[in-house]
Parts: sequence; structure tokens; C-alpha cells
Amino acid sequence: MSKFWAANDDSSSSSSSSDGSSSSSDSSAAPAKAGDNRWVMDSDSDSEESVRVVKSAKTRAFEAFEANVKSLRNAMRNNDHKTLMEEFDTLTKAMAKSKKVFQDNGGIPRFLVRMLCDLEDHVLKCLADKASFKKLKPAQGRALNRMKLSLKKHNEVYKGIMEEYRKNPVISESDASSSSDSDSDSSDSDEEKSDDDKSSSSSSDSSAEKKPTKKKKAADSDSDSDSDDSDASSNWDNDSDSDSSDDDSDAGDTGELKGRARWLKRVEVVTVKTQKDKVGRSEERKRAKAEAAELKAQQDEEAKEKGALKEEELTPSSIQMKALEIISSRGRKGSDPKVLLGQLEALSTLAERFGPRVEIPVLMHVITAQFDMQRTIDDYMETPMWRSCAGYIERIGAILDAGEGWKIGPMTGEEAELANDMMMSTLNGGKGKGKMNKGMGMGSGAEGAMSAMAAEEKLINPHTGDVETEDERMERLRQERESKMSPEELKTIRVPGALSQFLTRLDEEYNKSLQRISPHSIDYVMRLRDEVKLVELLTVFQRYFERVESPSEGAMLAELKVEHLYYRHDSIVMQVAQATEAKANDAEEEASPAEATKEVVDMADKISDMCTYVYQHGSDRQKTRAMLCHIFHHAIHDRFLEARDLLLMSHLQETIPVTGDISTMILFNRTMVTLGLAAFRLGKIWDAHQCLSDICSGRVRELLAQGVSSGRFSDKTPEQEKAEKRRQIPYHQHLNADLLEACHLISAMLLEVPNMAAAGVDDNPNSRRTRVQSRTFRKYHDIYDRQIFTGPPEQTRDFVMVASKAL
Repeated sequence: MSKFWAANDDSSSSSSSSDGSSSSSDSSAAPAKAGDNRWVMDSDSDSEESVRVVKSAKTRAFEAFEANVKSLRNAMRNNDHKTLMEEFDTLTKAMAKSKKVFQDNGGIPRFLVRMLCDLEDHVLKCLADKASFKKLKPAQGRALNRMKLSLKKHNEVYKGIMEEYRKNPVISESDASSSSDSDSDSSDSDEEKSDDDKSSSSSSDSSAEKKPTKKKKAADSDSDSDSDDSDASSNWDNDSDSDSSDDDSDAGDTGELKGRARWLKRVEVVTVKTQKDKVGRSEERKRAKAEAAELKAQQDEEAKEKGALKEEELTPSSIQMKALEIISSRGRKGSDPKVLLGQLEALSTLAERFGPRVEIPVLMHVITAQFDMQRTIDDYMETPMWRSCAGYIERIGAILDAGEGWKIGPMTGEEAELANDMMMSTLNGGKGKGKMNKGMGMGSGAEGAMSAMAAEEKLINPHTGDVETEDERMERLRQERESKMSPEELKTIRVPGALSQFLTRLDEEYNKSLQRISPHSIDYVMRLRDEVKLVELLTVFQRYFERVESPSEGAMLAELKVEHLYYRHDSIVMQVAQATEAKANDAEEEASPAEATKEVVDMADKISDMCTYVYQHGSDRQKTRAMLCHIFHHAIHDRFLEARDLLLMSHLQETIPVTGDISTMILFNRTMVTLGLAAFRLGKIWDAHQCLSDICSGRVRELLAQGVSSGRFSDKTPEQEKAEKRRQIPYHQHLNADLLEACHLISAMLLEVPNMAAAGVDDNPNSRRTRVQSRTFRKYHDIYDRQIFTGPPEQTRDFVMVASKAL
């Protein structure tokens, strides 16, 4: 049956059934309307229902954003933070996919900017309400915290647009029409219900009213589509005026209102566009920055004046209490390490007038604060700060080496307890509060009250009976303690920390700086000049520890000094000595060549003396490293026999694999390679091959700590790679890898070629001549023989292979 007759049958059946009962008319109302719609109005409505609607990318994105915004508003209204987080993730993904739409339409819509601002305000408001936050479920609390972080990260891109919106918030037409749409929907539903009631009571009235109702519905649908287009165009900043005017003319005066809202009074929203004053805003920002900088400088000056000590009121005890006050604030939240370091440096200048007993403890605190500036193990001390730290240590060394008998000792229990009491007194703000705090800390209310009453009493000098301040009392107690000390105790300064550890840390920071600075820059060359100063400091404090009979610490410093001298050839030592002397004494004449030669000759004896001192008083690790440095120094001066004897007598080749110290293993590899080069220079081919074969047959750069392997299939973890980078040798101590390969392959060639020639003549397979001397050389030789086309040699290995073929 055709559609025409089917529609007529449906309408006739629905009309006949409506006469019978009202329930049947309700069930057949929908198909009757569908039949009328096809032929009464026009045929476009049927085609629109059956044909797929094609929407532009802009329309699809707009509809998706509207749905997301509606869900976000509902979640905000219900305080459902978990749903809010999920919907926000959906919104961010949709915005990321619609970047092309944003670019084509001049940016993101205004209602999205408003939504982002409202979300930010909502999250901050919820987090500010601590009582409500504690009552949230764990999942909701986590979602709220995550929402805060996600918003901060996502809104960073739209920060400027959001600031502009907050200055001039404008409600878009789509937001204004959303409320009217909801009202019109409710009115439409009411009208439909009333129409259904009327149709159930009278079928003739319903059939008579079908045609005008359908005309009204069609007009409403047209106006809805036009209003959607106008809303979409109003929410994109880049639409032209002609498009918006066409949409408004098509929609009419009441195009965006439906149902009962048509006859209500309209509230027109006037959008005011503000002209952006870029020059004025930039001037405002500059002025605000200048005011903030001035305010900060003023606050710093006030803090400095507040914490400064008056010179006329300075006493040794006041300086000690001020130093303890500064130290007690280290590591606290909100404290700036640079400010504390500056205060300690200023205090060390003031303490100089009161002698070494006051100055040296402050200097030790300054050095500790400088080392604390490096937060992680990979950070290194900058060159200016390193030189400043070395200067403070040099000042301590000058005092100890002046010949007055000053010594430094660790703090005793009594000294530490006194320092804690002084620190508590300074922290609690003055007189008697340290005692009060101590009584309160014991947990007894009576004792706390008694100590509080004692705090209100005035301090009385028991000798004179006069009233004294807290500073006067501390100074009097200090003088009484010093009067009871013996002369030897007066010359011993009790300080926190150890000088040997400071020097070791200073040496580590110097090596780390050489690892981080580019070796091809002038900064690296300038940094190498500081090694002379470091060696001088080690010499001064080694002499001091020998004087105070502390051989273990002296051996530690002697071993560090050897590690800074062992790799230098006599020619380099001569040039460094001349440059140092010329820089120190510009007005004087330079050293004569005879004196320089005498210094070079003494270097071997100096290295030997320091190593002997370490052999006597050092630990096992220090002895091993000193022995390896001694062998290395012999080898670079072609004293092969002395170096070989030291190596064989120490049995280091047997004990090194079980030491477990990777840095010592690296030093052993460097020593063996240098020993092989010395043997090669002296023509000892077999000895050179024995020394070089183990190292040069594998990963030379890794074994010598002259580089990190960067293979694709490396199984090292990130922590292992970082540890390997920390063990790298500074660039000026590197050994030439090409020279090592050449010496190794040449010595192997001179040993293998006669064997290969003899193997072709000798029929005895067990002969010594047929034994392989170097498997590495044999492998390279076989690879070279298998090559079909061989060009001219380019690398060191190619030259050696060509020479072996010629032999």
C-alpha cells in the first residue's frame, strides 16, 4: 500500500477509535499528526525527519561545549567534586581537539571563559572552607585537590583572556537564553498536557485544531534553529557583522523565545566592548613592579636594621648569641639561606676584633652555611662562592699557623649544653625566657608557673648587687668560665664541625665544577688556577695536623694533595710554578731556570715523602690510592722499573677486584695504561702489551672514566647513569684514547705477525709459536682479510692492519 493511503488509513482509524474511547485517541494521536504534517503544511518536514542533518565543525563543537558546561554547572551546584573532575577532563579534551575551530573563529567562546573563571572561583571557595573540606569523603577530597592542580595547569594558557573577563564580565546571550529555554520547555510541556486533555474529551475539537497547531510548531522549529545560529555566532569573537545581522533579521524579535516566554517582558542585555589600552596596561605593570621592588627593598632594610648589632654594645657573648640565633633559623620554613649567609658573613667581620676564640666559631658557621647552599648531590658550588669559602678556610689556617699555639677541638658535652641554653634564650626573646621555656617543657604546671614568676624578677649581679641585663649576664659568665681555664684550654677553641671534612668537601666541589664546566671554554682554564690555592690549603692544614699530633687527618690531606699532583709531568710543574710566581710577584723578577729545574727535581722526592706519610698513618683505601698515584708518577717519567717494582710488591693486581671501590678501580686502570705506555716508549713490547691488553680490548672510555656509553640497548638505570657521571675524570687528566689504541695494536702486531708466519712453517700444533698472543688483533685481522674492497687507511686501526699485511 502506498504511503498516501497508509496515512489516510491511519487518520481514519484514529478518528474512529477516538469516538469509541478517549484512551484509544491518546494512543493514535502521534501517527495522525504525522500524516497531517506530510500533506497539510508542506513536504519539507518529512524530508527533514528522514534526511541526515549535516552540521559544521563549529556547530558540533559548540553543542558539545554547551553540554559540558551544563554538566559542570550541575556538579558545582551539587558539590559533586568527583563528577566535576570527570566533566572537566572531558571539557579539556574537547577544547584540545577544537584548537583549529578556535583559530578559525577568533578564539574560545565567551561562555567557556566564564565557565573557567567560575570553576576556579568554586574550587578556591571549597578549599578555603576547611570545615566542609574535612567532612568530604576521601574520593571527593582527592578529586578536589586534583581539580585545583588541573585547573592551574590548564588555565595557564588562557590566563590573559580570563583576566580580561574578570575586569569586564559580560554574560553571553546563550547563557541568558538558557534560562528562558528551560522556562519555554516547561511551558511547552504544560501546553502539550492541556492539549492532550482537550483531545481526550472531544475528538472533533482536536481534529479541527490540528492544522493551526502544526503550523505553529513548524514556525517554532524555524525560530529555534535561527536562534541557535544567532547564539553560536554571538559566542565566537571572530564572526562578521553581516552574518550576525542576517541571523537577527531571520530570527525576528521573538526568535529566541518560545511558549509563554513570548508574552513576558524581555530584559535586554547590553554588551559593552572596552577598548584595550595596551600602553596603559604596560605602564601599569611597570609601575606595580617598581612599587613591589621598592617595598621589598624597604622591608629588607628594616629587617637588616632590626637584626643589626650596635657596635658600641658589642661583646663576645652578644656575638655568640647572635650567631646561635641565626643558626637556629636555618632550615626553617620561610627562611632564605642567602640572607642567613649574608648575616653570618657580616657577623664574622664584627667578630674579628675579639680574637680567634670568637672569630673562628663564626667562620666555621659561615663555611657550613656556604656548603648548605647546594641542595642536591648533583649541584656544585659556583666559582665565586667556592673562592669565598676557600678564603674563610685560609683565614682559619693563617690563625692556626701563626705560631701562637692555637688549636681547634670538638665541642664537649658541657659546651654543647651551654650553646643550647644560649640558643633557647635567644629564641625566646630575652631575659629569663629560656628558663621559663625549659620549665614549661618538663610538663609540670607548678614548675612552669614558678619559672614564669622567676622570669619576671630582675637579674642581679651576685658580686656587685647591681641589676644587669641578659647580655651583661652572659658576658660575666663567659669571663668567669675563661678565668677558670688553664693556658692550654684557653688556646683550644671548641667548634662544631671538622676542618679535615671541610677541606674534603672543598676538594669535591672543585672536582664537580670541573665536571660540569665545558672543557673547551675559557671558564675551565680559569677554574684550573684555583687548584694551586687548594694545594696550598692542604699543605697548611697538613702541617697543622702534624703539629697537633693528629696523623690520621694529616694522612687524609696528604693523600688529597697527592691526587692533585701525581698526573703532572715535570715540564708542566715548571710552567705552573713560573706562572704562579709571576702572578704573585709582578714587581719582582721571574724565577730563574735553574731554580725551576731544582723545583722539578724535587717533585719526585716530594711525591715520595707524601706517599710514605700516607703509608704510615693512612687507612687502607688511602694507602692503596697513594700507591697507585706513586706508580703513575713514576710511569709518566719513564721510570718503568721503579713503577713495576712498586706494583708487584704491593700485590695491587690481586686485591683491587675485591675492594668494591669503583673510583679506586678506575685509578688502577689509569695506572696500568700509563705503565704500558711507559714500557712502549722504552721499547719493552711484551710488557707494554701485557699492561694494555686488558684495558684496550674492551670499553676503554668507560674503564678509564673518560665518557659515558650511550648505547640503545643499555640496561643501566637512571640512577646508575648519574652515579657514572659523578665518577668522571676531569678533562685535563684524560689519556689519549687514539694513542692507547695505536700502542696496543702495534705491540700486538709485533708479537702476532712472527707467530702467524711461524705457524705456517711449523707443523707441530702444540708449539709455543702457534699460541695466540692477542685475540683482539686476530679478530681485527680476520675482519680486514674478509673485506672485498679495501680503501686507503683512515683510522689508527686501518693503518696497523695495512702494516701487518705488509709484514
